Amino acid sequence: MGPLTGFKVVELQGIGPGPFCAMMLADMGAEVVRVDRAANVAEEVPATRPPDVLARGRRSVAVDLKSTEGVETVLRLVEGADALLEGFRPGVAERLGIGPDECMARNPRLVYGRMTGWGQEGPYAQMAGHDINYIALSGTLAHIGRKGEAPVPPLNLVGDFGGGGMFLAFGLVCGMLEAQRSGKGQVVDAAMVDGAAVLMAMFAGMFPTGAFTEERGSNLLDTGSHFYDVYETADGEYVSFGSIEPQFYAELLELSGLGQEADLPHQLDKTAWPVMKERLAALVKRKTRAEWCTVMEGSDVCFAPVLTMSEAAKHPHNVQRSTYVEVDGVSQPAPAPRFSRTPPVITGPAAWPGEHTDAVLVDWGFSEDEVAKLRAAGAVR
Repeated sequence: MGPLTGFKVVELQGIGPGPFCAMMLADMGAEVVRVDRAANVAEEVPATRPPDVLARGRRSVAVDLKSTEGVETVLRLVEGADALLEGFRPGVAERLGIGPDECMARNPRLVYGRMTGWGQEGPYAQMAGHDINYIALSGTLAHIGRKGEAPVPPLNLVGDFGGGGMFLAFGLVCGMLEAQRSGKGQVVDAAMVDGAAVLMAMFAGMFPTGAFTEERGSNLLDTGSHFYDVYETADGEYVSFGSIEPQFYAELLELSGLGQEADLPHQLDKTAWPVMKERLAALVKRKTRAEWCTVMEGSDVCFAPVLTMSEAAKHPHNVQRSTYVEVDGVSQPAPAPRFSRTPPVITGPAAWPGEHTDAVLVDWGFSEDEVAKLRAAGAVR
């Protein structure tokens, strides 16, 4: 029984950060019902489970939001929910008749979560966009990459999932906790550009002091330094070092062999970083990744091999902690964080659109007669 057991959430089907937020809530024990489009329901339910990890742990209801009865079905679900999350462009939910005003009229305690890239207002609000655009505008992407090279998009982790889905999950939980005290719901406007900007808070504080410059690849944590970077090994693999503190750097010098070289500059002498990087790279190239693991593991160098997803799932540390689990034949990250008394669990694999329509509606207060009428009208499938 996870820490959010007892909370009920309606998820209006979307892509990327919305499902990620819903997955996090479901992992923590919330009962999350995904409202899928009726048009997405297959004529026959396939024999295998969909491999969509982001959709795990929740049931699916398929609704036609273009019908009056379909809209009414969603509003009925809202009456019994603690929160709703949607990822439409600003104004779309209102046009469908399921915006904050309509939903909170049915349930004044509802926390209404809105997931967008640009936010609910502003010059860009109605523009299409993706993660790469949001982290570009937030002042994040410009600082990710090597010196003299173009910025490198870090997959879609910073905008969609870090600045988007996680901030929406945090906002919804905050809103639900506050509603327990006040008895009133509210709207959570989670914009990926806002969240990505917040993720840069530490660097915003370092910039005025000169501890961080806007020249990409020239700082402590952006591959500018030789002691915080990845290096290729003899077998074409990579290892990572993060030896920031002096005592950790001393161990790096000793175990890498760099300390045996003459004329070592001070660790924080930025003018020497490019040369030191070349020297360390040459040393790392002499051993394979496995050999460096033998040398470095168990030390305070701040070291780890650079693993692929499939390798990470098999690494002894992750295996012992069950960091990765298998659900219906699909290897995937286990819920995080962990709780000592109310451990989160994955309650099941992803559902096909509309797979649980009848059961969910009955569980949420519809009579079997009402469900039959909705199906006959094509409002649900």
